[in-house]
Amino acid sequence: MFGPNRKIIGVIGLGIIGRAVSTNLRQKGFQVFVWNRTPRPVPNFVGSTAELAEICDFLQIFVSDDEALLQTVERLSEKLGSRHVVIAHSTVAPDSMRAAAEIVERRGARFVEAPFTGSKVAAEKGELVYYVGGSDEALRDARPVLEASGKQIIEIGVIGRATAIKIATNMVTAASVQAAAEALALVRALGLPFDSFVEAMQGNASYSTTLAMKVPKMIEHDFGPHFSVKHMLKDMEIANQLGLSHHLDLGVAAVARDQLLEQLQSGHGDEDYSAVARKYLPETRSAAQGETQTAMPDAQGEAGSVAPALESTPSLAGLEEPGPTQENGDSRTGDVAVSTSPNRELKEKAQLRRGFLGQLLRRGRRLLKQPVSKE
Repeated sequence: MFGPNRKIIGVIGLGIIGRAVSTNLRQKGFQVFVWNRTPRPVPNFVGSTAELAEICDFLQIFVSDDEALLQTVERLSEKLGSRHVVIAHSTVAPDSMRAAAEIVERRGARFVEAPFTGSKVAAEKGELVYYVGGSDEALRDARPVLEASGKQIIEIGVIGRATAIKIATNMVTAASVQAAAEALALVRALGLPFDSFVEAMQGNASYSTTLAMKVPKMIEHDFGPHFSVKHMLKDMEIANQLGLSHHLDLGVAAVARDQLLEQLQSGHGDEDYSAVARKYLPETRSAAQGETQTAMPDAQGEAGSVAPALESTPSLAGLEEPGPTQENGDSRTGDVAVSTSPNRELKEKAQLRRGFLGQLLRRGRRLLKQPVSKE
C-alpha cells in the first residue's frame, strides 16, 4: 500500500460518518486528506475541494442532499482526470446521482455511487453496508477503499439503482419506527408496562435491528441523533416524489413524511428520527423530583394528513463550499436548510381535509341506514 502505486484518499465532509470513515481508512494504512466546510483541527486538512482533487486519487463525498452533491462534483470537475475515482455516498434522487456521474465521467474520471446503511456505531466500527453502482472497473478500484469502512458491499447495477434501493430501504425503516411509536402509545393508553411490550417484540417475527436500537430510546426519550429527523424527512420526500412520478399511492411513506415534518416544525429537526415518538409519548418533568414521566397528549392531531411538498432550499446558498452530510449517523447541524410551508397554510389545509372526510363519513352513515333492495 505504501509502494509507488499507493493510492491517496480524500474525504469531503467531516460529520460523524465522514470522521469515522477517515479514521478507518488511516487505521487500514491509507494516507488520507480531508476537507470540510467548517475548518477542523484534524490531520491533513486542506483548503479547498480543488486542492483535495490535486492531491488525491480517490474522493469520497459525504454531503447532505442533491444540490450539495451536484455543486461538489462541479467544483471538483476542473481538477479531475483519468486517475480519479469519485465515490458519492449521499442519499439523493436517482436522477441527481446520474447527473453527478455525468459531470465526473465527462472529465475522464470514474464514478461510483455508494449510499450506505449503518448508524454512528457501525461507522465507528467500520461495519457500514454499502449499496454500490458503477462500471466494473470503477467498482473494482473502489472496493479496497470501501472495505476499509464497510462490512458488506452489495453491487446493484448501473448508476441510479443503488440510490433507489437505499430510498426503498429507508421507507421500511421510517415506517417501522413510526409504527413502533404508535404501538407504544397504545400500550401506554391501555395501562400496560413497556417492558412487556419490549419482551413480546423480541420474540416477534417483525423485530429488527432498528427496533432493537430505537424502541428503548423512544421509551427513555433519548433522541440523540444517529440519523436526524430532517434527513429522514428528505428521504421520505424523495420516496413520495418517486412514487408520484410512477403513479404509485405510497400511503405509508406519506404518513411517515407527515409525522417527520411535524417534528421538524416543532423544532426537533436535528434530533434522531425516532423523535416521532414525541407526539405519542410527550415528556413532562416533575418540578419536585425532577423525574422524567410521560403523559398522554390532549389530542393526537390529524392522523393521516398529507403535508404539502417540501420546498427545496439550496443547502449551500451564499456559502463557498458544500457541507457534510448526515447519512445514517452524521449529527452536524446547519448543513441542510429545509424550508416548509407556513403553519397557517398547513392548518387551513388540515381543516379542509377534516371537513371533506366528515362529509364522506356522514354520507356513508346515510347509505348504511337505507334499505337494501332485493332483485
